[in-house]
Amino acid sequence: MSNFVISMYDKTQYEAGPKAKMDVVKFLKKADFKSIIFYFNGARKAKLMSIKQVMWDIPWEIKRQEMNNVLFQYPAFNERTNNKIVEEVKKKNGTKIFLLLHDVESLRLHRNEPEYISEEIAFFNKCDGIIAHNEEMVKWLKREGMIKPIVSLEIFDYDNPQQMVGHDKYDRTVCFAGNLGKSEFLKKMECKTPVYLYGPNQANEYPENINYQGSYSPEELPKYLKQSFGLIWDGDSLAKCNGIFGEYLRYNNPHKASLYLSSGLPVIVWKKAALASFVEQNNLGITIESLSELDSVLASITEEKYQELCKNVRIIGQRIRDGHYITKAMQKLLEIN
Repeated sequence: MSNFVISMYDKTQYEAGPKAKMDVVKFLKKADFKSIIFYFNGARKAKLMSIKQVMWDIPWEIKRQEMNNVLFQYPAFNERTNNKIVEEVKKKNGTKIFLLLHDVESLRLHRNEPEYISEEIAFFNKCDGIIAHNEEMVKWLKREGMIKPIVSLEIFDYDNPQQMVGHDKYDRTVCFAGNLGKSEFLKKMECKTPVYLYGPNQANEYPENINYQGSYSPEELPKYLKQSFGLIWDGDSLAKCNGIFGEYLRYNNPHKASLYLSSGLPVIVWKKAALASFVEQNNLGITIESLSELDSVLASITEEKYQELCKNVRIIGQRIRDGHYITKAMQKLLEIN
């Protein structure tokens, strides 16, 4: 049986963008999946390159392979390439195609556009099954008309080459990693808790408790995460996660959660985020309504309680490092079909 994973990402992107897709390829190779990767080289050339790929590269590469099952890491560069990949796989008799959803634009940039949502769901229904981020996303897809089988990933895996942090002592510090340019809430985060930032596009000024630590590759970054907790938050408000990306947390699994947990850090997450239930069920950190609670909540955690969280994080973090979740979800999807 020949199983494939098909991916597309930007060769020029050195930040965390392609990391999740690259890790899926690596982990599924251990499960005997072969890999096909289509690249594009920066936004300027990408549109011209996508036309060439649709006309030649994608049809030729897929046609020449013997395939039984294909996992396509959605989305590719644009709708044209998304459609072409699915179309070419479906031309092969007896081949099934599944989607691993990395982003659902109907829940992000187009969340209030019924026509766009309808079109994206119709595209999903062309496939034989889907791996969604979590149960909240599964429920939303079904409400919007998804009729094909859906499996919950639970959380993204993370190939982490660094050692997990030891946490000999609880020091009530917090780290935040990501694109700081869209994390406006950080400019308002005046509290007693020391917060350490990692990532590009930092602001010119932050409150005194905020400490910028630099920007590192996804492979290097875990080496510097020594704080007590990793923070998962988005938007420009301390009271709740808001805006396009803050609201998206109600349905998606932020990749930074996998970064933190695979590094050995318990997490702090918005109570209404989809990931909150995974954190609570596995006792991996704390969920809060508002960042104004941060000082008091961290002060209430005893050393014993904190070490219990760290123990649980090490167990789940190792699974994340091993590719447990994508391997399990893919196996379940193949069993259903």
